[in-house]
Amino acid sequence: MLRIGWRVTVIDNMDPFYHRSVKESNIAGHAAAPNYRFMEGDVLDPLVLSSAWNVMEPFDAVLHLAAKAGVRPSISDPIGYDKVNVRGTLAMLDFARERGIGHFILASSSSVYGEEPSVPWKESVDTARPISPYAASKVIAERLAGLYSKLHGMRVTALRFFTVYGPRQRPDLAIHRFTRAILEGTAIEQFGDGSTRRDYTFIDDIVDGIIAAIMRNAGGNYEVYNLGEFANRRTS
Repeated sequence: MLRIGWRVTVIDNMDPFYHRSVKESNIAGHAAAPNYRFMEGDVLDPLVLSSAWNVMEPFDAVLHLAAKAGVRPSISDPIGYDKVNVRGTLAMLDFARERGIGHFILASSSSVYGEEPSVPWKESVDTARPISPYAASKVIAERLAGLYSKLHGMRVTALRFFTVYGPRQRPDLAIHRFTRAILEGTAIEQFGDGSTRRDYTFIDDIVDGIIAAIMRNAGGNYEVYNLGEFANRRTS
């Protein structure tokens, strides 16, 4: 986004889900960019949001990526996931509403589909049966975003990410852990009988999808899009 001349303000509370040094390394290349601002703080803190509003000119869009991630950890900490993923989304929606920000982009998840048997999953599929607190929090976040769009005329785009991999990937995710285990010559931890399959999405495709969503002119005030692998992609 910085490369195409956009002004970017980032708010991150540096949650210790994984080591702070990894996060600092991830953003080190942006620190000197004149259009980049980083603020350490919690989106649930209204003073942090007010400060963000004052550091740059008014925002054209909010890209809400803040969340507690991971299906398995959410089972042991459902209240924490509700606080961040539901209340945090509500706080950001209200921030955007109060300040008249033109477009709200919400990072959702393919987890909202639960055990839906019909694949490939389509955005029109019912998401009323999540199977983890994490998935439930994302379903509720989508519902809140749709409600704000309807009540307040906000332009909202919800993007359902399908497991993302690539440079600067979270160290808890499978491809990162598998690669590290291979390099270290250690065993790979396996869940289930090893027969499960899933799609992964390269980070560049996710970024392209986010940018396209921010710039979209088609569709209604509230739209939901899957961002995942395209099975019939042609290769040269």
